[in-house]
Order: sequence, then C-alpha cells, then structure tokens
Amino acid sequence: MQHTLTRGVYSCEIGAMSMKRTKQTSQGSRDRGAGDGPLFAKKAPEAPKPWAELVEGVPDEVFLPYTLSARFDKDARLLHPKFGKGVVLRVEGARIEVRFSEGDKTLGHAS
Repeated sequence: MQHTLTRGVYSCEIGAMSMKRTKQTSQGSRDRGAGDGPLFAKKAPEAPKPWAELVEGVPDEVFLPYTLSARFDKDARLLHPKFGKGVVLRVEGARIEVRFSEGDKTLGHAS
C-alpha cells in the first residue's frame, strides 16, 4: 500500500486484495420458492358471480330498501331507488360495494 500527498490531495493505492465473500441465506419465509408447498401458495381469487345468479329465486320481500342511514352486511340484499336490486359484495367502514344489474357500485351506509 502506497500513500501519497499531492497538492493537498491524499491518495492511497491499494494492491490486489482478496476478499472472501459468503452467500448469506435467510431463514425467513419470503425467500422460499413457489414449490415449497400449499402453506405458502396464494389462493386464486374466486370468479365473481353474475348479478342474475345472485338474485335468482330470491323473493322480493328479502330486498331491504336502501337508505344511507341503514347498515348493511356482506351478502345483504337491497333495493336501490335508482339501480334496483343489488347484493352487497364487500363492506369497508362506511362504504359498501354492491352488485347491480348494470354493474358494481360503491355506496355509503351507516357504520
């Protein structure tokens, strides 16, 4: 190793050095491959059911009138004044996702 000082700049020349590198492995589950079994396998999302299949054969009395002040649970049937019959797919706080004949809508409800 040679040290030099030129015009206020210090430099150091290092000869060839050998560095031993080791491969580190983690014991955590995130480093495991996809072939490690069903414990780490992700479930495939369920195919969404069409609106007609969700409301088919359900009597009209089961559909509750939709109001913003009412609280709805998942799979509840509701009757919206504009969108018609719907089924609650998901509840997240003060929001519900409802499947209607013309598509999915996000609505508010009492939480």
